[in-house]
Amino acid sequence: MSDEMISGYGCRMAKVCEYIQTHLDDDLSVDHLSQVAHFSRYHFHRQFANFVGVNVTRYILLARLKRAAYQLIFEPKRRVIDIAFDAGFENPESFSRAFKQICYQTPSQFKQKPDWAIWNELFKLTRIERNIEMNVDVVVFPETKVAVLEHKGSPDLINESVAKFIEWRKQSGLSPVGTSDSFGIVYNNPNTVAPEEFCFDLCGSVSEEVPENVWGVSNKTISGGRCVKIRHLGSRDDIEKPICHLYGQWLPESGEELRDAPLFFHYINLFPEVDEHALITDIYLPIK
Repeated sequence: MSDEMISGYGCRMAKVCEYIQTHLDDDLSVDHLSQVAHFSRYHFHRQFANFVGVNVTRYILLARLKRAAYQLIFEPKRRVIDIAFDAGFENPESFSRAFKQICYQTPSQFKQKPDWAIWNELFKLTRIERNIEMNVDVVVFPETKVAVLEHKGSPDLINESVAKFIEWRKQSGLSPVGTSDSFGIVYNNPNTVAPEEFCFDLCGSVSEEVPENVWGVSNKTISGGRCVKIRHLGSRDDIEKPICHLYGQWLPESGEELRDAPLFFHYINLFPEVDEHALITDIYLPIK
């Protein structure tokens, strides 16, 4: 099979995966998905499993349980029964059995003390390799005061810090999620540093100084100045691709030089308030 044929085949499979991610609340029958891929329904099941690594039924289950897991942690007021229905289960008991089989914890156990390391490994299969349109702009970013919770340690545990920071924002009222900007400051590459050396700041814009607090939230400033900006659409699990484009292709060809300031993200919206496929993230690379 030629490289062109393999590429076309991959695009069709990626299209199916993306369709599943954007229609998690719909009836995702094999007959319908085979039509999306333009494959024969007699062979689609085996083709999907061979390409993705799991059969289509399990892939759909993983995608729905991934969303449910986020809802359990980041929407604590939602009832488990409502999350179960959203995930396509008829009752909480069947949801609990499926969740435990996949995540090795019941929904209640996960909600109390999630095992993020196992969770991250399990849900790598729901990350779609797809072509991303790379539109790069040079902008002037305004100096911005932020409240910061520093995450130090394994990237697999960053959701623990996210949950902690969200709780601080809710309780303090100093950087409300709904009316303040949300940022992430990247100090090193999680793919190349030891897990214990990974550093990442979770930030929310503020209009006044944050007083000393038990959460460990402190004050910092994102420096203003010229930046390269690229917008990433969809899951943040594959955000490394546009970052690599900025460093590896755009920067060498542009003639620009980097400032002594870290790369950062501006989270235009947040999961699970919107589905993963609807996430918008602006990536900023400071330049001179």
